[in-house]
Amino acid sequence: MMKFDSSRFVVMAKIRNLSQCVAVIMLLAGAIGLGQSGSTRTATFALASPAGLEVIHGEAEAATYRGRRAVHLRALTSHGPDDVVLALLSSEDFKDGTIELEVAGAPLPTAPADDRGFIGVAFHTQAHGARWEAIYLRPTNGRSDDQLRRNHSVQYESAPEYPWHRLRSESPGVYESYVDLEAGAWTRMKIVVSRKTARLYVNGSEQPCLIVNDLKLGETHGQIALWAYWSTDAYFSNLKIYQ
Repeated sequence: MMKFDSSRFVVMAKIRNLSQCVAVIMLLAGAIGLGQSGSTRTATFALASPAGLEVIHGEAEAATYRGRRAVHLRALTSHGPDDVVLALLSSEDFKDGTIELEVAGAPLPTAPADDRGFIGVAFHTQAHGARWEAIYLRPTNGRSDDQLRRNHSVQYESAPEYPWHRLRSESPGVYESYVDLEAGAWTRMKIVVSRKTARLYVNGSEQPCLIVNDLKLGETHGQIALWAYWSTDAYFSNLKIYQ
């Protein structure tokens, strides 16, 4: 009869267990390394106050709008017809990634009759607002009975070389499109930037409502800024940046 060597069995079991432990450790190490090499940095701004914002052509104040803490942008009393108010995040340099925020915009009571409540976000902003590109909403167009107005609900432009009217004239329909909007309501915007392409998603949609394949500032970087036309009652909240 073969004699059972219990000590040998125990040693072999320990070796197998040790091998399994080593394999698990190596697997975890690989996963950690992968996570570090492909990691995403997230910056979150509640926008409950104007702290950390550099405001151009206007002023920012803390406000509560429709039950939510927000930053309220207001234009200065002196302005030109094409002036926008920018509130630059001084702490963030952005090239590629995702910008998410909530905006609420509507024309001020004193706004011109053709005002649409323009509100959005600028990125790749240079030298205190000297150059920037932006994607913004025209909230009063979203539910207009005029189909042409609906087609102008969202817009891309790049200042100063490519304002919206030049893009519309030279490339009709390419840099603007329709999406359902309600003036004055909180609206979620997500802008995904990769190299020379930007995609806009509104209110959690899985598909973009606007795709820009040739960002006019090219593959560059710069600050992110809250963006509003001078005649807009503009509120911003819950900004997140993923890079």
